[in-house]
Amino acid sequence: MSNDSTRTPLFSITSREAHGAARTGVLKLPHGPVATPVFMPVGTGATVKAVTQDEVADMGFRMILANTYHLYLRPGVDVVSQFGGLHRFSNWPHNILTDSGGFQVFSLAAHRKISEEGVQFRSHIDGSTHDFTPESVVDLQAAYGSDIQMALDICTPYGIDHAAALSACDRTARWAQRARTHREELTHAKESFASYRGELFPIVQGNFFQDLRRRSVEQLLELEPRGIAIGGLSVGEPYPIFADMLAYTAEMIPAELPRYVMGIGTPEYIVAAVEQGIDMFDCVFPTRAGRNGSVFTAHGRIALKNARYRYDEEPIDLNCDCFTCRRYSRAYLRHLFIAKEMLGPMLATRHNLRFLGKLLEDIRTAIRSDAFPALASAVREAYPPQLNVNNNAEDTEIIM
Repeated sequence: MSNDSTRTPLFSITSREAHGAARTGVLKLPHGPVATPVFMPVGTGATVKAVTQDEVADMGFRMILANTYHLYLRPGVDVVSQFGGLHRFSNWPHNILTDSGGFQVFSLAAHRKISEEGVQFRSHIDGSTHDFTPESVVDLQAAYGSDIQMALDICTPYGIDHAAALSACDRTARWAQRARTHREELTHAKESFASYRGELFPIVQGNFFQDLRRRSVEQLLELEPRGIAIGGLSVGEPYPIFADMLAYTAEMIPAELPRYVMGIGTPEYIVAAVEQGIDMFDCVFPTRAGRNGSVFTAHGRIALKNARYRYDEEPIDLNCDCFTCRRYSRAYLRHLFIAKEMLGPMLATRHNLRFLGKLLEDIRTAIRSDAFPALASAVREAYPPQLNVNNNAEDTEIIM
């Protein structure tokens, strides 16, 4: 997977902020171009919860995220392979990024065992024992037909000591090397995987130690990746530490590589990432919040179940162009949630996704017109950064 000059460039930068690191670009992927910065809705089990694939596409999204761990357990790689991959299986014609499943596996702390070879874990569904290795995870994602796949890594929690973080950092790098070697072997294989065109991104770790973050970046850059992810952030650390470590890490990644921060999906975290030149992000929070009646507005997040909205005739957001805001009042949406009608979560989820999609459209326009600082300031006024937020904690809902 070396940067062969004969290969089509994966990423091109189309504009840069005049006095900052924010930039716009285009990812050229097997299922079409993707404008960046981009938010990817999470479709853990090959579906974005509470919305159809057509609805996701109609909102403007051209890449979603699915999860290797969950798809491996259910429906199983044999089922997905029978359909030729996730795109046909789920009838999603656009791009798919698959997480390696590392975060989910390592969340099962009491039910997994890590070794140099890989990780052994017990299924949260039936308790059966399974093994993931860097090589097997590459094979799984190739079978899924992932447009971008992630290397198996070790995600560590906030607050561990330096020695434990160092061990995880170095093992992540060794696993990334094995994944890269195996991905190259697939390119030259004679079986069906030889036609697989998906990219492989390694994941920066190192916890919250600057020397380990630098060590991880340097180790992974030796693999000549075509893109790189920053993992292990937004896992419960105070916001200032998140922002400082993100800035420190992003600055070390070459500008020509697409940069992906895993597990962020609220307006204030998105603008913080874009300010550091981050191009891609994902999170389950917008869809999970929507299913629970919490929705984004230009003036902050509101809870639709609140009694204050019982007679409210306004839409969620007067300036939103989503299906929900064009048709329904806050009062009606509150009724749906109080009555436990399934339409409530569906409509709120549609709004949250479109709100973020439109925010990213506005961010790309603002960067091109050198108006991004003003937009970021407005977002922070509506969404003051919380001192301690764990966006990734939302993933616990899908593995318990």
